[in-house]
This record gives sequence, C-alpha cells and structure tokens, in this order.
Amino acid sequence: MTDTAPRRVLMDCDPGTDDALALWLALASPEIQLQLVTVAGGNVGLKHTLRNARAVLGLAGAAVPLVAGADRPLLGRYQAEIRVHGQDGLAGVALPEGPPATPGLAADALRAALRAAAPGSLTLLGIAPATNLALALATEPQLADRVAEIVLMTGALGEGNWTEAAEFNAAMDPEALAVLLQAGPMVTLVTLDLTAQALVTPERIARLRGLGGGRCLAAALAILEAVPPSRRFGHRGAPLHDPCAVAWLAAPQLFTQRAVVAEVVLDGRDRGRTRIDRWGRSPAPRNARLLEGLDADGFFALLGARLAALP
Repeated sequence: MTDTAPRRVLMDCDPGTDDALALWLALASPEIQLQLVTVAGGNVGLKHTLRNARAVLGLAGAAVPLVAGADRPLLGRYQAEIRVHGQDGLAGVALPEGPPATPGLAADALRAALRAAAPGSLTLLGIAPATNLALALATEPQLADRVAEIVLMTGALGEGNWTEAAEFNAAMDPEALAVLLQAGPMVTLVTLDLTAQALVTPERIARLRGLGGGRCLAAALAILEAVPPSRRFGHRGAPLHDPCAVAWLAAPQLFTQRAVVAEVVLDGRDRGRTRIDRWGRSPAPRNARLLEGLDADGFFALLGARLAALP
C-alpha cells in the first residue's frame, strides 16, 4: 500500500501474453488509478488484441473504459509475433468473453482525458507500438503539459528481439516512438536489457502457483506456462516484458535508473533501433530515464501478491 495519492494512468496496450499480466498488475496495484485503457494492433491484429483486453478486464471485474485504436502504424503495417503470443495473442489460453469496448477511437479518448486533466497530473503508460499515444500528442501537442511522465516498454541498448537491431514495439512504429521522445515529458524506457532480468522460470511459476489466488492468477499461470522458453536465454525461461513497466509505477524502489539521451533510427537496416547515450556524449538534453537494474525476486513477489489478490 502507499501513503501517497495513486498515479492517474492512461494505459495503451496490445494483448499479448505479457500485456495481460501487465493489465492485471495495474488493476491490482493501489499505487495506480487506471482511468483509461486503449488498444492497438501489434502482438496480433486489433481484432484479437481488443477481444483479449476485454477478456482480461472482464475476468478481473474491472469497470475501466476500454477504447480501440490503431490497426496499423503511422507508416506501413504491424507484423504479428505469433511465435510468442500464438495466433490468438494469449498463447491459446481461452478466457471468457469480456464486456464490450467503449465506442470511439483511442486517440480521441486519450486527448479527451488529457484535456480534462490538470497540468502534470497524468501518466501515459505504453506497452504496445506507440501509435495511439503518438497520434494523440502529435495532433494536439499542447496537451503534453498534462503529462507528468511517459513510461514505455520499448527499445534495447544492445540486440533486438524482432531484428538484430530493434525491439518489437520500437520496430513496429519507430515514427511514433520518435514523436514521444520529442514530446517534452520525461520518457521512462523499459528496454529488453531490463526485462531480461525478469525471467519466468519453472521455479518462479511454481512459487506463484503456491500463492493460491483466484481466477486471474490461475489464468496468468496458464499464460506463463503456455509461452515457449526463449532461445535467447538458453531455453531457461522467457522474459516478462510489459509487467516491468507497470511495476515501475507501483514499486520504483525495485529499479535502478539513469538519465539518458534517447533517439530511434527511422531508416535503413537499423530501422527501429534505439540509440541511448548513457554517458553524456551527446550535446542534446537528456530526454529519457533508462531503467537499468531490477530486483527480480522483489518483482516476482510483487506480481504474485498483487495477482493473488484479484478475483
């Protein structure tokens, strides 16, 4: 629990296996007041990501407005990552049908929420390709002053997971990521280098199973067990990307951080690569906070305790 007021959060996602757990973690965290959820295509097509987001919210009994958004990036098209998320986005784990989405478009709903907010009072949390968030801020850039922080699961210091250069979310819409990096508010980057420290192993799944819990934790465990172990980690487990971004808002003490200059490559073979200057070599002002270290045991303890408290 927290003695301070919860953060008011607008969350953009593309469920996706790890997005599902991130949504449940956000709903279960008293440090977060989730005011709006928007959905893009990405991990799978928008038809699937919207259905999955509805199901995740419905299983938790959450009454949070959910609005569909972009089915393609600012340029080109999304490419589904079915190797991890399966054809349906939840690795074949079936959830009950959720309540209907709120009518409208994500960018419009985001702008409306920002217009109604006081300066510096909202947090934008993006765990999908950044299209919806970029559309909202690019079309009404003065609304950036309503934003205290933009938190993005995106990018990598080193090797990507979609190409050798680029992480998936950054690769799917690098122009949108560029918009957010230049929008003005501090951008917190949750990169592959950070999420690699949140490795889901059979031992950690067993500890989560020992917590008991209700239908949400049971569904989360089914999803974790259905995700194939990663070749990048010697098949020891799979990194749990998106919940790390939520955990930063709920328990920042689990992380170490550094102020950096960040930009994204928009063309060529390295399209989607994030260039992150950690050592002040660039004369540009520091526009991002890089999360570098994670207390992994503390992260999984937080995740388990919070999901076990859900229905």
